Amino acid sequence: MSIAVLEGVKKKSQFYNDVIEGLQKSQKTIPSKYFYDKWGSELFEKICELDEYYLTRTELSIMKQNIDEIARKLGSDIQLVELGSGSSLKTRMLLNNLPNIHSYVPVDISDDFLADVADELQAEYPELNIIPVAADYTRPFELPVKESQTRRIAYYPGSTIGNFTKEEAGRFIALIADLIEDEGGLLIGFDLLKDEETLIAAYDDKQGVTAEFNKNILRRINNELEADFDLDAFEHKAVFNEEKSRIEMHLVSITDQTVEILNSAIHFEKGETIHTENSHKYSLASFRKLTKGHFHPVKTWMDKDEMFAVQFLEK
Repeated sequence: MSIAVLEGVKKKSQFYNDVIEGLQKSQKTIPSKYFYDKWGSELFEKICELDEYYLTRTELSIMKQNIDEIARKLGSDIQLVELGSGSSLKTRMLLNNLPNIHSYVPVDISDDFLADVADELQAEYPELNIIPVAADYTRPFELPVKESQTRRIAYYPGSTIGNFTKEEAGRFIALIADLIEDEGGLLIGFDLLKDEETLIAAYDDKQGVTAEFNKNILRRINNELEADFDLDAFEHKAVFNEEKSRIEMHLVSITDQTVEILNSAIHFEKGETIHTENSHKYSLASFRKLTKGHFHPVKTWMDKDEMFAVQFLEK
């Protein structure tokens, strides 16, 4: 069996184990990282263009207004490691303004989407050393080598840190600190607490794109794990959990049903939900508490309405 085939089997096995383990809990859940196959990644790009989804355009405006200062803080001769490369729109601003960049390392769980993004960027930046890494960046993984004097900067845009529980986020921040080594830094975006109406609209848009994105996780399980989910038998729901300062996305079973996933049967009661995603919202104080012990904040940039924050931290 080839290495590629072995890797494929290993990934499928991990996917299956995570899905079955999550669906056997009292509150059924599926890890949100499995949204992002090629179609899921494309759907998320559509979400980012929606009127209700303020996060992307607000973060972009912060980057545009402050790119010169951001570039100065990051410095020259850096290896820029983007965790969850997306379409790298915000990254283009960095690549256009960072002096003497050593290399750009996009990291993404979706192999196909990552390859497309890397090829597109390489065509735009033919002189740039682009080294894509296909990996689950929430777990330890290896980065390309760099010169000893080159500073490694992790870039984690898009408020994706909010998808983790507070405990998971703390472990992830520690993982990043280990990844970038002693002289490294972290440029990160995070969403700020605001009124519930604005938050709900951002995760339950009128066009139904977010609903399609949420259901895509079931479609992916059908395609890759030989399951028989009826996507029409589930409804998308977004709720704000005030106690935990987070938006929760759920898939609600609209009937009693049993789903087959490979050799496993999972029963759903009518009204039972699958918890698919969290999006935690932070204050500057609560985010400082999250990163304390691993990083210290150097500079924070916000929009005039203080909807969103971009922060640069050093070890």
